[in-house]
Amino acid sequence: MKEHLIKRFGEHRVSEIPVKENEVPLLILDLELKSPVTVIVTNGLRTYKMPVDEKWKGREYNELYFCLPSYWEWEDTDNASMNWVFYWIQRLSKFVVENKTWFGHGHTMPCGKDLNPLSPSMKQNHFMLSDPLFLEEEMLPILLVDKEIHFLSIIPLFKDEFDYKQSRGTFKFMQKLANSSITEKLDDYRGSALKRSWRLKR
Repeated sequence: MKEHLIKRFGEHRVSEIPVKENEVPLLILDLELKSPVTVIVTNGLRTYKMPVDEKWKGREYNELYFCLPSYWEWEDTDNASMNWVFYWIQRLSKFVVENKTWFGHGHTMPCGKDLNPLSPSMKQNHFMLSDPLFLEEEMLPILLVDKEIHFLSIIPLFKDEFDYKQSRGTFKFMQKLANSSITEKLDDYRGSALKRSWRLKR
């Protein structure tokens, strides 16, 4: 897959990140967009064929990614406000394989049993997987000889957002995110997509 991403973005924008033994390989994409971002993407989850529901046929092979803003110093691996992305992309990748389950657009999960905030600066405690939003054009599927590889972004959610999504459904929640200009691009400073509507009701 690395070769395909190099063709798409250029060799100088794609590099590998050292990982521990038995961890999923990772790539770093430095994308000079109108708003530059760094993408951390798995490079091996696609070897697992997910047992998808019938309506998701053709989406059996996925890679996961986080989209980091330009101010994010991901190289600072000792910084708890930065390094959590590496822990969670590995944990989510291992979870889907070890439990022989599947991931798709709209799937949600808690950030551990204790629902602790992701970091000192990121107070969200749930995740949602989504088709690319901010990177809709950049993270198009990659067609290999025998499979089509799709990319699922990891979006941190607040508890109220998770509850709304679970009760109202993925489509309505995605509208909430769009109305608040919230995408997969991480933002240490964003609030809940629901707070504006709550204020209007008061």
